[in-house]
Amino acid sequence: MDIKVETKDIENIVKLVSLSGEIDVYTSPKVKETINALIEGGSYNLIINLEQVRYIDSTGLGVLIGALKKVREHEGNIYLVCVDQQIKKVFTITGLVKIFKIFENNEEAISSFR
Repeated sequence: MDIKVETKDIENIVKLVSLSGEIDVYTSPKVKETINALIEGGSYNLIINLEQVRYIDSTGLGVLIGALKKVREHEGNIYLVCVDQQIKKVFTITGLVKIFKIFENNEEAISSFR
């Protein structure tokens, strides 16, 4: 499987990273590379949209956690957009709902950065 990664600047406030496909040991490097490039470029507030993600494994979760640690060093944050109940369940079971804010849509996440 492959992953599609798109980035978009939202009102010079936040970068939106939209992912579609599966995030696993094979596709995680591409996701990590994109997110790290944004952080290294000075973008510390990110929204990761997982609406089109069908599967995420521990490698994918590790990428998200690592990115969160990096942005928090610069007083930034990462918010997730996720509506898929199976993906949400992964975040609940792993306890990551306690460290990531998860929103139903981009608009809710964007307004939280304003």
